[in-house]
Formats: sequence, structure tokens, C-alpha cells
Amino acid sequence: MIKKVVLIIVGLIIVLGIGSFSWYLNGMKPVVTSKSSNEVISVEIEEGMGTSSIANLLEKNNVIKSATVMKIYVKLNNITNLKAGKYDFSNTEDLQTIINHIKNGEVTDDSVKITFIEGKNMRWIAKTIADKTENTEDDVFKLLEDKQYINSLIEKYWFITDEVKDERIYYPLEGYLLPDTYVFENKNVSVKSIFSVILNFTEKYLNSYKEEIEKNSLTTHQILTMASMAELEGKSLEDREEIVGVFYNRIRQGMSLGSDVTTYYAFKVDMGDRDLTVKELNTENPYNTRGPGMSGMIPVGPICNPSKSAIEATLNYTETDALYFVADKNGKVYFTKNNSEHNKKIQELKSKGLWFTY
Repeated sequence: MIKKVVLIIVGLIIVLGIGSFSWYLNGMKPVVTSKSSNEVISVEIEEGMGTSSIANLLEKNNVIKSATVMKIYVKLNNITNLKAGKYDFSNTEDLQTIINHIKNGEVTDDSVKITFIEGKNMRWIAKTIADKTENTEDDVFKLLEDKQYINSLIEKYWFITDEVKDERIYYPLEGYLLPDTYVFENKNVSVKSIFSVILNFTEKYLNSYKEEIEKNSLTTHQILTMASMAELEGKSLEDREEIVGVFYNRIRQGMSLGSDVTTYYAFKVDMGDRDLTVKELNTENPYNTRGPGMSGMIPVGPICNPSKSAIEATLNYTETDALYFVADKNGKVYFTKNNSEHNKKIQELKSKGLWFTY
């Protein structure tokens, strides 16, 4: 009798063992086996979550078949380094593969990288933000028109002053968004957050020149304005330094700066789109240094977002006796002392096929 009972118990143990093993193996398998039923499931594992919480979360989201099996697997294999983050899992992956994703920290990267190019204006920036994020161009312009927002920036940043509130200025933050490559969390980032990241970077850069800027005869706004012109008029640091020197000479003599790039901006025409008309060149506008009423004056504000090179060229410009400059179609800049030499240089460039035409 005793022998019979022992055999029954052993049999039950074997059956239970086989059943448990089969249950365990089944729990290791994917939730679905058909590739046609493949589904990507996003799950975020938060910092501080333990194995039990992670297993329960995955089962709840139908990523794994059994939280209990996962707990057993992790325990048996002494896995302790499951990493937090946002993951995209496939429900056709087995438990071991899913655990390896978490163990290796193979998180989903939703970050958005945006490169703001040197010398581009706010219209280009608005379009780029619209292309790269869930924002529209209108979202950008609406924020720039928000007076309360602009006032908050003036209170926060030493380099932004009431000068940006001049009603003649097209876009208050033009010139203040230092070009670089920036990374944001995802496409849902707000325009306000984008501007905050860039302005913080601008501040960090300008802080190293703060003492020099405060001693300058120009305000920070005027320095950025001058730098934005130098950015578009010259390519090299050396050319930009001398170009700024020419601007200073013309201002001292009460001459207009005569910079075509300011006229393009004044009429919201992107350079390279078309030639300017005579009417546009001669129209009065606070940005147009070719127009009337601008003798000895710089534009009311920046005409693009200048590079570090252009800002440095403005702060450390070259003293020169030149009053004119002109660039050929290859971007080489020629400096001359008077109008006669200037016109002669233009004719020379035209005769050599070096004059820029659209």
C-alpha cells in the first residue's frame, strides 16, 4: 500500500513538474507568433521601478505573456541591471529578447536634432521649426508677437533689452538665436522651449564677452545688428572684421552704410531669389541702409542670426581707411578708399565675368 502511494506521489510530482515546465516555456514565448499580427508597443519604464513592477507593466501592456515567468527568469539568471527609459517592443519577440532590450538600455530615441544655420533669418527659422516639430510657422510668429513673453525675456536675460520692443522691428528675437545644432526631447517640443534652449546657449556665449560689450560704444542690440550685416556681407573672419571697419568709417562720416543685404531684409526678399528694384533700393525703411533717412545709421535691428565669427568680428573689427567694399561672385571681398575706386573695381569684376548675377 505504501509503495503504491509513493508511486502515485512521484507520478503527481512528475506530472506537475512537466506541467510547470511547459507553463514556464510557454511564458517565454512571444505574445503572438504570426508576423502578420506584429504590433509595436511603446512602454515607459520609470526610474526606480523594480523587476516585479516592470514585469507587471509589460504583462499589462501585452508585451509578455506572464509577469510571473519573467520574475522567475530574471531570478534564475541573476539579472539586476534593468534600465529605465521609453521602449518600443514587438509583441512577436520572446521574453528573453525583451529582457535583453531592457538590460542593454535599448531605449527609443524620440529626440529631434535641429541645426540652425548661420546667417538665416527668422522666416527661415520658423519654417525649419515647422518642418522638424509639431509646431507651425504661425506658432513661431504668434509667440514673437506676445508682448508679455518678450517682457519676460527682457527680465531674464541681460543681453535682451527694451530695444527689441521697437514697433518697427519685424521679429523681436531676430539676431538673438545663436546658430548651432540643438537637440530637443521630441517633436512635441514647444516654440517657447526651443527659444529657451537657444537663448540659454546665446547667453552662455555672450557672457564671455560681457565686459567687452558693456564697454563698447554700441549696445548689445546694435552689436548684433552690425554682426548680422557682417555675416551676410563677408565669408571669412578677416573680411568681416574689415567690413565692420568700413561701416564704422561711414557712420563717422555721416554716410549711409549702403548695404544691399539690409534692403533685401527690409522687403523680406531672400538673397538669391531675385534682384532688388530701384524703387526698393530708394524706399525709406528703418532696415534699408540704401534708402533715404539712413545716413550715418545702422538698421533698427539685426537682419539675420549671426555666427560667433561675425559677432567676434564686430567686437574686434579692423581699423581701415576704406569706405567701400564689393564682393565678386565667388565671395571674395575687395576694399576701396573712394567712390571712384569702387566703381572702377565693379567694372573690372564685370569685365572678368566675376560679377554676381541672378
